[in-house]
Amino acid sequence: MPDTCRVNIGKQHPAAYKALIALSEEVERATAAAGLDPLLVELLRIRASQINGCAFCLRMHTRDALRKGENADRIAVLPSWPETSYFSETDRAALRLTEAITRVQDGHVNDEDYNAAVAVLTADQVSAIAWLATVMNAFNRVAITSRYPVGS
Repeated sequence: MPDTCRVNIGKQHPAAYKALIALSEEVERATAAAGLDPLLVELLRIRASQINGCAFCLRMHTRDALRKGENADRIAVLPSWPETSYFSETDRAALRLTEAITRVQDGHVNDEDYNAAVAVLTADQVSAIAWLATVMNAFNRVAITSRYPVGS
């Protein structure tokens, strides 16, 4: 529910928000240069937003994923991705790493999750995914703190 008393921190400090957008654009270039599928990139954004409970980012990135051609079934089962056959080995490694970074408060990025990622992904992909998760978590926190409105 929107709270009109909340400060929109992006508007309050626009230079900081613009810097976050610039970082996001650089990370987008890094994911492309690392050879990550743009659909997977959107799924990683969605997954981090699901974990963080960010309705604003969930709506935006779900729409983006569908517009780019993502399968609605993959989006629907994303919270239970380990239980499905919809995701490739690369997808699984990326999702696992993104979840570990997003849930860092649960004990940091443990060696098991990290090693599972590096067994499948290149160093460039690991780095790009880590930056993507970092930026997505920052955007989630901006939207949640400011209570960006969603729905009517």
